[in-house]
Amino acid sequence: MTALLSRQAAQRIESVQIRVRGRVQGVGFRPTVWRYANECRIDGEVLNDGEGVLIHARGTASDIQQLLDRLRAEPPPLADITAIEVKPFSRAVAEGFVIVESASGETHTEIAPDAAICEACAAEVLDPFARRYRYPFTNCTHCGPRLTIVRGVPYDRGTTSMVAFPLCEECAAEYCDPADRRFHAEPIACHVCGPKARLIRFDGRALSYEQHSMLDDVDAAMSLVQKGEIVAVKALGGYQLACDATKAETVERLRKLKRRDAKPFALMARDIEVIRRFCSVSPDEEKALKSPAAPIVLLQAQGPETLSEAVAPGLATLGFMLPSTPLHVLMFRRMARPVVMTSGNMSDEPQATDDAQAASTLGAITPYALVHDREIANRVDDSVVRSMVGKVRVLRRARGYAPASIALPEDFAEAPEVLAFGPELKATFCLVKDSRAVLSQHQGDLEDAATFDDYGRNLALFEALFDHKPQAIACDMHPDYLSAKMARERAEHASLPLVEVQHHHAHMASCLAENGWQLDAPAALGVVLDGLGWGTDATIWGGEFLLGSYRGYERLGTFKPVAMPGGAQASREPWRNLYAHLMAEMGWAHFAMNFGDLELFGKLSAKPRPTLDSMIRNGVNSPAASSCGRLFDAVAGALGICFERQAYEGEAAIRLEAVVCRRTLVEEGDELAYPLTIPNLKGSGLPYIEPLGMWNAILGDLVLGTPVPVMAARFHKGLAKAVAAMALKLARREDEAGPRFDTVALSGGCFQNSVLLEETVRRLEQKDFNVLTHAKVPANDGGVSLGQAAVAAAHLIDAGMTRRKGGSSCASVFRDGS
Repeated sequence: MTALLSRQAAQRIESVQIRVRGRVQGVGFRPTVWRYANECRIDGEVLNDGEGVLIHARGTASDIQQLLDRLRAEPPPLADITAIEVKPFSRAVAEGFVIVESASGETHTEIAPDAAICEACAAEVLDPFARRYRYPFTNCTHCGPRLTIVRGVPYDRGTTSMVAFPLCEECAAEYCDPADRRFHAEPIACHVCGPKARLIRFDGRALSYEQHSMLDDVDAAMSLVQKGEIVAVKALGGYQLACDATKAETVERLRKLKRRDAKPFALMARDIEVIRRFCSVSPDEEKALKSPAAPIVLLQAQGPETLSEAVAPGLATLGFMLPSTPLHVLMFRRMARPVVMTSGNMSDEPQATDDAQAASTLGAITPYALVHDREIANRVDDSVVRSMVGKVRVLRRARGYAPASIALPEDFAEAPEVLAFGPELKATFCLVKDSRAVLSQHQGDLEDAATFDDYGRNLALFEALFDHKPQAIACDMHPDYLSAKMARERAEHASLPLVEVQHHHAHMASCLAENGWQLDAPAALGVVLDGLGWGTDATIWGGEFLLGSYRGYERLGTFKPVAMPGGAQASREPWRNLYAHLMAEMGWAHFAMNFGDLELFGKLSAKPRPTLDSMIRNGVNSPAASSCGRLFDAVAGALGICFERQAYEGEAAIRLEAVVCRRTLVEEGDELAYPLTIPNLKGSGLPYIEPLGMWNAILGDLVLGTPVPVMAARFHKGLAKAVAAMALKLARREDEAGPRFDTVALSGGCFQNSVLLEETVRRLEQKDFNVLTHAKVPANDGGVSLGQAAVAAAHLIDAGMTRRKGGSSCASVFRDGS
C-alpha cells in the first residue's frame, strides 16, 4: 500500500515556480531549461529577470524532480548556480514549454565573465564549408564577450555594444531557435550583419596588400608580424601589441618604443605544442590554459628551445596564453612561433580601448593596426595565474574571472550591501550583495589619471549592473590613498557609515573569506608579507603576524622596522634599503672592517652616505618600515641581482626568486639556511624577525664567492623557517592550556613567490598547522577590497545592520584595530 501511494504521489500533476539564482544569464541557461523540460514532458515557461532565471513548470512530481536533478547535475558550461528555490504555483500554465522575454526588476543575478572561444566555434571558423568560416567575431552561448560589451541588465543585446549590429535573417533564426546553441546568444553575428575587422595604418596611408600573403585582413596582420613588424590589435577588452617573440631585434624595439624597460612581456601561441617547445607544462597548467578564462599562465622556461632575454629579462618563467577569441585563432592559423601579445599602451598607462586614443598613443609604436567596429564597452586586462603548491592561483584577476562573484561564509547571509573601495595600487573594488562578494577586474594604479577615471566609470557600471545600493562604505585607513579619499567623500555625501580597515587585516580577511572561514570561527594567525601598508600606530607595516578574525585582530609579531631613506624612492632603488639594513645591523665601521674588500662595499661607498646617514638619524623622509618586500629588495641588491633601481614594482624580489637553485632547496640542510632570530622589540616587547645573523651569513658567503643561486635559496629557506618558527612561538600559551590558534592564513604579495610559499606551507604543515592560502583571489593588493568588504560586513552585522533593514547602531566612522 505504501509503495502504491508513493507511485501515485510521483504521478500527481502539480505546478511549481522554480527560481534559479547565480550566474545564469547570458550562458545558455534558458535553452538548456527548454531542452530538459521538453525531454521531461513538462509544460510551462522560462524567463530572465532581475533575480536570475524564473521557471513556471507543470508536470508530474517525478518529472519535475527529474528536471531539477538535471539542472543541478548538468548546467550550461559557463553557469554557476548558487540556489534553486521551489514553491507551489497557482496560476494556469499553458500546454507546451516556451521561452519568454526578459522581465525587469531589482537585480539579484550575475554577469558572466568573458569566455574563450569554445571548441564548436573554433571548428566552425576553420571550416571552409561553414557559414562563419574565418569570421573573427563568432560566438555562441558557451563562449564569447560578456563584461567587455555589457552596459546594463538584463543581459540582452540591447544593453550591449552589439546593439549597433541588427541581426540578419539567418542569425535571427538561430537567435530565436531554442534548439540552437546560439539561442539568445546576445553577441552573435556573421559576415553579413556583424562587426568587421580591417587592417589599417594609423597614419592613414594606404596599405599595399600585394606585399602580404593573405586570406583576409586578419591573416595579413599576422603576415606583418611574421616579417618582423609590430602590429596593434583591437582585442576583447583593449588593444594589444603583437610581434614575433623569436625576433630579438623586434622585441627590443617594442620594449624601447613602449618604454617598458624590463617588465616581462606576455606571449601567445597557437597551441600547447608550440608552448612546450619553450616551457614545461603540467596537467594543471594545461587545464588553465585551455579553460574558458584562458588566462596568461606563468610557466617554467624549461623547453628545448629558448627565447631572447628581451622577452622576460632575468626571469626563469614565461607568461603564455592560448588564442581566446576567434580573431586570435584566425591570426595564429599559419603561425607556428610564439608571439609577444602585450597590452596596447605606454608603460604604466591603462590599455587603450578607444580607436582615436589608440591611434594617438600606439601610432608612435607602430603604423599597423588590426581594428574592428565593435565598441569595447569596458576595459578588461588579461588575467594572470600561476600553479603553486598544487593549485592554480590567480595573480591578476580580470578577463575570464571578473565579475564572477565569490560566496561569503554562511554566517554572512544577512550581511548588508557594502561597497569596498580597495587599495591604491593593483586597485579593485568589491560589492557585497546577497551574501556574495563581487570583485571588480584589475584596475591598475590609481595615481594614473586615466586609470582613476576608468575606476570611477567601472564602479558606476557595476553598481548599475548589480543594482547595488550600498548601506555602508569600506576603505583602507591610509590617509592619502586616492581610493580611501573617494570612499570618505562618498560616505559623507550619502550619509553612510564608513569602515576604515587596516591594510594587513584586509589581506588576512581576504584569505579567510576566500576559504569560507566562518564569522564565529576561532581566531587564526594571519601572516601578511608585502611591501607597505599604513599601520594603526601611524608607521609603515609590511611583515605582520596578526591574531584575529573579521571582527578584529591583535598584532602579535612583526619584521624588524628599518628606515627607508628617501621614502617612496627607497621602494624603487634597492641599494637604499640595503644600506639602511646594513647600517641598522652593524654600522659602517664594522662593515668596512670586516667586508671592505667586497665589490659591494665599493658600490655603497660611492653613494651619498653622509646625506643618507643624516636623513636616517633625523628621521627626514626616512620612515621606518617593517616591510618584508623591502627586505627582499635589500637582499637582491646585496647579491647584485637588482642593485640600482627597479624597472617595475617587485622586480628585485621576482628576479631573486628566479635565480634560486632548486637543488640547494631540496638537498642542502637547514643548518646552512640564513639565520633569522626572534627577539623582542624594545619598548613594545613585540616579537620580531631579526636579520642580523642573515646579513653576516650573506656577507660571509659573498667573501667566499658562493654562487648567487645558492645564496638565493638559503635566503628563501631561512625566511620560511623564521616565519614558521614565529608562528610556533606565537601559538604557545604561557599556561600551557593548548595553542592560541591552529590555523595560519598566508597573504600579501610576497606569497606570490613560489619558493617562499612552498617552503612556508611545508614547514607550517610539518608543525601541524592548518594553512589557508589564496587561489581565486590575488594574494597581492588585488584581493584587499574583498577583505575590506568582509571586515566591514562583520562589523555591521555585529552593530545590528542587516541587508535592506537598517537598524544600525554603528558609529559613522569605524577605524579597524582601534
